[in-house]
Amino acid sequence: MITETSSHYDHLEQMSVHDLLTNINKEDKTVPFAVEKAIPQIEALVTAIVKRMKEGGRLIYIGAGTSGRLGVVDASECPPTYGVPHDLVIGLMAGGDGAIRKAVEFAEDDAEQAWKDIEPYHPDEHDTVIGIAASGRTPYVIGGLNQARAAGLLTGCVVCNPGSAVAQAAEFPVEVVVGPEFVTGSTRMKAGTAQKLVLNMISTSVMIQLGRVKGNKMVDMQLTNIKLQDRAAKMVMSEIGVSREEAEELLAKYSNVRGAIDGYNQSR
Repeated sequence: MITETSSHYDHLEQMSVHDLLTNINKEDKTVPFAVEKAIPQIEALVTAIVKRMKEGGRLIYIGAGTSGRLGVVDASECPPTYGVPHDLVIGLMAGGDGAIRKAVEFAEDDAEQAWKDIEPYHPDEHDTVIGIAASGRTPYVIGGLNQARAAGLLTGCVVCNPGSAVAQAAEFPVEVVVGPEFVTGSTRMKAGTAQKLVLNMISTSVMIQLGRVKGNKMVDMQLTNIKLQDRAAKMVMSEIGVSREEAEELLAKYSNVRGAIDGYNQSR
């Protein structure tokens, strides 16, 4: 397993803080290039996801440890950013929500549990399951993908080793081979960074394809704090040329930027 191959560096405890930071950064710089090589795989996966989601499907991430947490983070950010329902993009991880903060021993070794975690959502053939696993050998993810595929769901994965069991279980594998970690086997580092970048690319591209962005603006974002309310007001002001007061009145009436702009234009 490449991500668990011995680090290019040794005697880390003898390095100065400057050298530690410089060398970690040197390794991190290689990650975007590894992601770039996987763009054709990411494109194929996103294209397949969009087709199913336009038919009413959902996107479900499954993973363990850091990989699972990254899926949960990406899923949890979609409703406030794009105004979608909380069950449109779902993040599930081995050990349940409690494992987000505290590791649950051996949870990732249960090959049956992922599908059990998915079942309460009543999955069907329009849904997509993406397994996230740096090593590509996590039983929780492999089992979940196998059972999802058998049930007719679309399956994809994000892994950081080539030719892995997880990739073999998925119809649309994304393999981002980042090489050895600075700290041997610490896949929360380069592998985690790569997975975060890929998940951002997947969910952002999907949401844009589903019409959740206009121009380059998050017109469906939820106005859940003062910063976002201010951003929304400025977007409305810029788009339709109204005053700050008028923009705020429109947002209060329609609850989001898209509604405010459409409502204003329809009233003209």
